[in-house]
Amino acid sequence: MEMPRPKPSNLLLSNILVRLFSFGVLVLLARLAYVITVKGRSCESLDFCFFPQSIKSNIATSTTITSAAAVVAAANISAVPSARLKTYYSSIFLDLIAQGFLSLNSKSLCIGGITGEEIIALKEIGVFNSARISLKKSSRPFIRFKNQTFGFVFTSTAGLDEAAKPVEFALEVYRILKRGGFFVVHTESANDGYSFASLLQLFDSFTMIKSSEVDGFDSSSPLIHEIIFKKENGVFRFNENEQFLNGDSVSKCSVPSYKRKLIKNAEPLIREEPLKPWITFKRNIKNVKYLPSMVDISFRNQYRYVAVGAKSYGLSIGSWFKRRYPKQDKPFEIYAIEANSTFHDEYRFKKGVTLLPYAAWIRNETLFFEIKREASLTNGKRVRGTGRNQAVQSSSNFVNVFNKIQGFDFAAWLKSVVKERDYVVVKMDVEGTEFHLVPRLIETGAICLIDEMFLECHYNRWQRCCPEKRSPKYSNTYAQCLELYSSLRENGVLVHQWW
Repeated sequence: MEMPRPKPSNLLLSNILVRLFSFGVLVLLARLAYVITVKGRSCESLDFCFFPQSIKSNIATSTTITSAAAVVAAANISAVPSARLKTYYSSIFLDLIAQGFLSLNSKSLCIGGITGEEIIALKEIGVFNSARISLKKSSRPFIRFKNQTFGFVFTSTAGLDEAAKPVEFALEVYRILKRGGFFVVHTESANDGYSFASLLQLFDSFTMIKSSEVDGFDSSSPLIHEIIFKKENGVFRFNENEQFLNGDSVSKCSVPSYKRKLIKNAEPLIREEPLKPWITFKRNIKNVKYLPSMVDISFRNQYRYVAVGAKSYGLSIGSWFKRRYPKQDKPFEIYAIEANSTFHDEYRFKKGVTLLPYAAWIRNETLFFEIKREASLTNGKRVRGTGRNQAVQSSSNFVNVFNKIQGFDFAAWLKSVVKERDYVVVKMDVEGTEFHLVPRLIETGAICLIDEMFLECHYNRWQRCCPEKRSPKYSNTYAQCLELYSSLRENGVLVHQWW
């Protein structure tokens, strides 16, 4: 049996040294971990530390100085615009004093932004009896002021331009301003005839004294429209302009020059009857100049969209109005007028849409609504149907073809719901009834309430299926449609041809 040989002494020594070295490394690592976690933030003890105290102090001092410098620099940067804004508003108020619209003794109100440079400037020039409000801080900012409190009211571009309810804003300013007091408006929005007229209509209980342009805050700022109003004694015309629409009397619209200019700049009517109207429509829709793409609609009271003959939700509301019409971020109330019960179910759960399940007509009466035979269940699928209104017929021969529905006076309804200060868009597809509805709107003056209209005029057009054959469904001609469009534009409505 072979005996095991003893290991050489030099090999044993090397193993011992390796183990000792490894143990020492472990101790050093443990000590280093302790220093870092427990005492590494300070070198005041005799323990090991990474940086000498002097170096750490220099770094801390340098960091503190840098941070302080950054704070001071940021403060200086923010202070510069603030100081310049105060100087800017001081210049504005001094000019108003020179013109006699403001005095040092005026009890004044500034309606502006959150930072309040306006009121600071006002007090610095000596108008000490002053107050301020910001529309962003309160939903009812005027509530703490009594009637006829102020002799001077100023609104910066952060005031009226930011007002969610401009009519309420105008009423409150009228309430708190003393008779004989002045109201000065600064706005960046009234840069076109339409929006300027809308602003003047808001404050029609005041007398406009002056309208001019003043420089903005700096060279990069747009020009500011400055409008000066005065509250005269015993004048309050807020509701007078809306009373002329009451009743059923004839009232011709007054078409101001700015509306005529807008209509003139709109896409021209297609004078020659298209042989393929469905193709013409696809081409023409690219040329349509929507009213909000030409003017600012900020100074209107409420915003309403009325789909007359709406049919399915996706046809005239979901896929077109909500997605394509330029609403300038305004909240529109939507009305869907549709007599065909085929489409009623899909409106039940549509938020923000009011369904009127009737037929738009020239008076309140029972009608027969023609339903095309295709509007039925075919192979288990519902096919979209169309219809048109006709006068009451007593013959029972039509019972299987016509549905009896309720028609309502659309012009009277429009006048009962819409106010002159509202912004109203109407889309009309009523299968030929437009030749009754449009004259009725003009006759009653209800047409004055509509700002923009998209009208599908039905005539005996060329058929797609059969060349050189016209549709027998409608008796009106394309020339009569042109007359209808022209009459609307003559009455100040920006109407667009729709197919």
